[in-house]
Amino acid sequence: MSIEKLSKLRQTVSTRQIKAARALLGWSQADLARYSSVSEPTIARLEAEDGPLRGRPGTAAKILKALTDAGTEFMLENGSGPGVRLVRGRQRPE
Repeated sequence: MSIEKLSKLRQTVSTRQIKAARALLGWSQADLARYSSVSEPTIARLEAEDGPLRGRPGTAAKILKALTDAGTEFMLENGSGPGVRLVRGRQRPE
């Protein structure tokens, strides 16, 4: 996913969607830290706040890239509410 798309996505993705994406992948905060190259304390701090994903744009982009590369897709508000799902056929890191 391009940096421009990740930047725009960051503005609309919530911390609840980040947690849901981790749950779908079976990832802990430590796993997300490893795959995104963002420290675990930073991920814990960002996830502790409810609402839109905050933090530095580069940090949020790394988190979103790791999750989308692993096979999750974020769905924006579309009348039914925001969500996240697994995309079939994507290779998830071990």
